[in-house]
Amino acid sequence: SLGTPKAILPFTEKYPKNRLGLANWLFEEKNSLTARVAVNRLWQQFFGVGIVSTSADFGNQGALPTHTDLLDWLELTFQEEGWYLKKMIKRLVTSSTYQQTSKTTPELQEIDPQNQWLARSSRSKLSAEMIRDNALSVSGLLVNRIGGPSVKPYQPEGLWAETTSGQGLTKYYMDSGENQYRRSLYTFWKRTVPPPAMMTFDAASRDNCEVVRQKTSTPLQALVMLNDPQLIEAAETMAANIVKDEKLNDDQRNRKIFRKITSREQNDSEIKSLHTYLSESEKEFRNKNDVLQVKAFTKATKSSPSKEKVIAFSALASLIFNLDEAIVKG
Repeated sequence: SLGTPKAILPFTEKYPKNRLGLANWLFEEKNSLTARVAVNRLWQQFFGVGIVSTSADFGNQGALPTHTDLLDWLELTFQEEGWYLKKMIKRLVTSSTYQQTSKTTPELQEIDPQNQWLARSSRSKLSAEMIRDNALSVSGLLVNRIGGPSVKPYQPEGLWAETTSGQGLTKYYMDSGENQYRRSLYTFWKRTVPPPAMMTFDAASRDNCEVVRQKTSTPLQALVMLNDPQLIEAAETMAANIVKDEKLNDDQRNRKIFRKITSREQNDSEIKSLHTYLSESEKEFRNKNDVLQVKAFTKATKSSPSKEKVIAFSALASLIFNLDEAIVKG
């Protein structure tokens, strides 16, 4: 027999005992739970932790909300505005709370180490999909077409064959052209062998439903950022496009790459350090002509009259992609 918690809202005769009836019950005006769970998970997405930290459990064993009145107001507003998701997201990201700096003080660390009272911005690593999509977007490689079948971007050769026994998908046929640069949303997902780069950055395996992803920081993540072909190509493409703009000098190119990847301007110390790194990289590639190093940057440099400069700026872009703030929001 069908039943729902009476303490939330009785499942009366006006609801048919089928999926439509359950949907009507879930979105009934008097049922506040659905909207509360939804806005709490939105808050979790942008602030790292929900107003109710146990976003998968609003029951007796879950945590109490840190800001009860705020959760009430967000829930009512979300319902009254017709469950307008885009408007609620805009409200959250344009709030003064969200736009705070993540810098803290010893006093705040002592009083509120978990930042429950939101006196500063919370730092959180971008999701696996965001890291890849952000690199493709700032480099100009991202294909913005909406819809279509799943695609198969870069993946280590032979991975499916090594991890699959018997019948089934054992051969990974990597896509070419724009299919390599679709949003991560469209990446083909084999449940027994998920995309390895995404799993390295804590993407869910999809064996079970996960409301909150695990957040780790591992050496393997650093290796992916340094060596993943998708990220190397993004760095190379960004460099090639910037070198083509002859109106810019090297200092302006340096600033532009840094600004695109980190969304902020460099300080004086960073300008000096990155300019030195760029000069040394260009000199090294020009003098040594190291074939192994140059091999990593092939597509954009073949037709470029300034190969050494493109390769040097590719190395610079790769370095900036590997900065903590390039993959951490806050």
